[in-house]
Amino acid sequence: MSKADYVYSVLLDDIRSARIPGGTALRAGEVAKRLGVSVTPVREALRRLEKDRLISYEAHHGATVVDLGDEALAEYYGLRSVVEGLGARLAAARITGAELAGLRELHDAMAADFAQGRHDRLGEQSRLFHLRIVDIGGPAFLGGHARSVRNSFPVPAGASLWLDAAQVRAQLEAHEGILAALEAGDGETAERIMIDHVRRAGEYRQRQ
Repeated sequence: MSKADYVYSVLLDDIRSARIPGGTALRAGEVAKRLGVSVTPVREALRRLEKDRLISYEAHHGATVVDLGDEALAEYYGLRSVVEGLGARLAAARITGAELAGLRELHDAMAADFAQGRHDRLGEQSRLFHLRIVDIGGPAFLGGHARSVRNSFPVPAGASLWLDAAQVRAQLEAHEGILAALEAGDGETAERIMIDHVRRAGEYRQRQ
């Protein structure tokens, strides 16, 4: 990993997780000092983040993390539901036994963590669950698009529905339904459940 890649990955994760919230100014010198690199790779990383539309440049202010509002939030979850729903539909026609077993293993790990009260693990496990399905359904293009969409909008850790026990039960039931549809080769049902599943997450986030 180059220094620019390293800086980009750290800042991307900080923005996605909202450790660096919207409206925060990013000064190249301060970032370089914090990460122990020169200013050059920081500037390259900031250019990449600007291309991702996660930061913007303003005269006399420099780079600032984009502060996205309610309309962007609705668009984000709407786009995710379309992309990930399509991924589920396509996956139903091509998933292998080994791939299905891997998804079930991940789902079982989530259920076990929930039973033990380890809610902090569930958000990342869910992300992997969704992306694996999309990768199976659309390995050429769709998986990359799904990651791009997810990277485009920061999700504060405290806003995750996976921290809410009542929400976790419903979401795990949705995962079970998706798995059953994939096993049956029922793309229409897999897509419908996935779309509803993602939209419910968006509605919860808007309430938060």
